Amino acid sequence: MLERLWAGWRSQYIASSGADSADDGCVLCRVLAAPDEREALVVWRGDHSAVILNAYPYTSGHVMALPLRHVGQLEDLDADEAAELWSTTTNAIRAVKQAYDPGGVNMGANLGRAAGAGVPGHLHVHVVPRWAGDTNFMTTVAEARILPEPLSESYDKIRAAWSVR
Repeated sequence: MLERLWAGWRSQYIASSGADSADDGCVLCRVLAAPDEREALVVWRGDHSAVILNAYPYTSGHVMALPLRHVGQLEDLDADEAAELWSTTTNAIRAVKQAYDPGGVNMGANLGRAAGAGVPGHLHVHVVPRWAGDTNFMTTVAEARILPEPLSESYDKIRAAWSVR
């Protein structure tokens, strides 16, 4: 039987990510409404979409592109939202590549709780830099990730890369 490492800080994430509407306190809507974008980890904001650093990243540089409007399904975006979300996702990939020089990038969205969405009411597209051999014994045996830099450093790298695109 595998041992588990305690990660008590995740309880806040789990408790806050079940909301399906903005009125219920969607964690992503709260991030987008925060007065301090740096503290909220908002890397970039457009007319219809934004990019935020994932507060519980799979690896350093893990960002999410999302519509500003609280909408859970891709097909519910209007044409302007869909176009900007796609270009925002593309630009997020460019910024992650500029900031981290990864060997590859995972990009994807989990649409609905059954598909694995942690916040099913607010569509978001993950952009995750990857490197050959980036899975080690901690991930395999302890089911834990080790991040080599604090979120503030990841934020600064992505913001700087965003501005040079």
